[in-house]
Amino acid sequence: LLAPTEMSSPSLKTGAYILIGVGALTMLMGFLGCLGAVNEIRCLLGLYFACLMVILITQVAAGLVIYFQKESLKEELSSIVGSLIENYDPLNDDKRNLQDTWDYVQRQVACCGWTGAKDWEKNEILINKSMTEYPCSCSNSSKDLEVDSGFCNLDDPVNSTATYADWPVHEQGCMDGVENWLKDNLGVILGVCTGVAVIELLGMILSISLCKNIHSEDYTKVPKS
Repeated sequence: LLAPTEMSSPSLKTGAYILIGVGALTMLMGFLGCLGAVNEIRCLLGLYFACLMVILITQVAAGLVIYFQKESLKEELSSIVGSLIENYDPLNDDKRNLQDTWDYVQRQVACCGWTGAKDWEKNEILINKSMTEYPCSCSNSSKDLEVDSGFCNLDDPVNSTATYADWPVHEQGCMDGVENWLKDNLGVILGVCTGVAVIELLGMILSISLCKNIHSEDYTKVPKS
């Protein structure tokens, strides 16, 4: 599903297109590799090798782009999430999937807003309700555990108006929460990436070996004059 226009980002779009392209290339590559190995077709095995090399280079390039452009990506994400929070509306079905995704992030990471719960003070609906409601996915209260999305009412607002400081929500912003999660799981992420790269390298080595074997067999079959 496509995100609304105001949620678009050139870098994120480019990343999405790259992932789609790599996925399609992977499927084609697997088919060609199997066909070439079963039928001993050298050109298909060569194409399989080339596809693996392209994917490996793309992965390395994507990693370098993310590393060197991380501040720019962070700013773009901040703008996207800020717009999402400001226009969040539980009754808007057009943005349902995007809003549900953000609610899921806040629940799983135990965070609220991008930099903190204060971000939600810009939401138009909460402003109209004098901040006496808060996003349920931000809640740290046990009574809101079964509520997945939308807004929850403050039990006993002190006044007719409130602030984010009165909400029973997580203090941590999702930006810090995601960064902490990445730091805590950095070893696992690097291990998975390394494992994938090793498998791709093994595939390249095996395809080259099969090509050489096929070439040797073809050479031995040629009648000597």
